[in-house]
Amino acid sequence: MRRSYAARKLARHMRKPAELLLVPMIDIFTVLVTFLLMTAVFSKTVVLELNLPASVTEFREPPPGLMIEVLVRKNLIQVADRNSGPLATLHNTPAGYDYDGLTEYLKRVKAKFPEKTDATILLEPDTPYDILVQVMDRVRVFEAQQGLTTVQAELFPDISIGDAPAENPSVASRPGATRPASSGEQPS
Repeated sequence: MRRSYAARKLARHMRKPAELLLVPMIDIFTVLVTFLLMTAVFSKTVVLELNLPASVTEFREPPPGLMIEVLVRKNLIQVADRNSGPLATLHNTPAGYDYDGLTEYLKRVKAKFPEKTDATILLEPDTPYDILVQVMDRVRVFEAQQGLTTVQAELFPDISIGDAPAENPSVASRPGATRPASSGEQPS
């Protein structure tokens, strides 16, 4: 026989609420976490040791020889000797900084001074971190083909970083200050 609307409504309100089953939920989360851990891609993190300037600013006699500085400015990268001044200026290409030109020039410097392992990178304020990393990579090592494999060869792995000096217009107008490095040019 058919029950009345009121009886059905009363029976609906008197029902026990459904219980939440936690064991199947825990099983699902266990499988989900396992799946996410197995498919996660872990990137390789490289830690570089940087030589920061000493906090004591007493004057010390500089050792004789080449002291490489790579100045990163908004429109160029300049390789210089701290004692004698600019060696090569690499103006930006339409694609950005001339990292390949920097690598080629530093390879020639390394060929002339093979015992030299330290270099200083000087950056203008507000230089993006990505540019610092790319310049550091190009100063530290270069990639070379050996047969079918690519190997990394050392250039100047001991890197110090600092702030670039303010650009002086009279220094930039010197004849040797803005010349681009050509492929036949040897470092001083």
